[in-house]
Amino acid sequence: MSPRALPALALLIIAACSPGAPAESAPPSQAGDSGRRETAVFAGGCFWSVEANFERMPGVVSAVSGFAGGRVANPAYEQVVRGGTGHLESVQVTFDPARISYRQLVDRFWLTIDPTDPDGQFCDQGAPYATAVFVTAAQKPIAEASRRAAAARIGPARFVTPVRDVARFWPAEAHHQDFARLNPVRYGGYSRFCGRGARLRAVWGDAAA
Repeated sequence: MSPRALPALALLIIAACSPGAPAESAPPSQAGDSGRRETAVFAGGCFWSVEANFERMPGVVSAVSGFAGGRVANPAYEQVVRGGTGHLESVQVTFDPARISYRQLVDRFWLTIDPTDPDGQFCDQGAPYATAVFVTAAQKPIAEASRRAAAARIGPARFVTPVRDVARFWPAEAHHQDFARLNPVRYGGYSRFCGRGARLRAVWGDAAA
């Protein structure tokens, strides 16, 4: 995602943001799907990582990378990462509430980010990589309760990720969608060089996702 803090080898791995050959396995099947649909929006730094984490959860129907929270309509990736749009890299999660609850999604989200960093996530630093949970009026008390429980585990004063009112979600360009699944080698290199796993373990211990 952001090349600023990455060494040269990592840049070679992630420089071309276009999907490679499709992975051999498709996303998990939705056996027992009730047909009901709800959506949730999360900003957790690099949207490749957020999308990949949610796609693995049973009951999640889809996860779409994009942008939310800003002032610019239909933003392009290059606009957002340059700054000034107010948008955060975000993921819109569509889920079957009969199979997974909104609270379960939010609880999982905290364990996939470093909520103590106000300036971005891992090697992706800057305003577009800040974290947030975007909520509807119905979702707000659930998300806030989840946030309190998560903050209690690591210290409320350290926990800076906010719960924000819902904002329009804008999908990112096609080559950013399903990036981790379609480009596992390149995504794996990006994730390792960013030190994502080590930082999550430092924050959350064995509970890190």
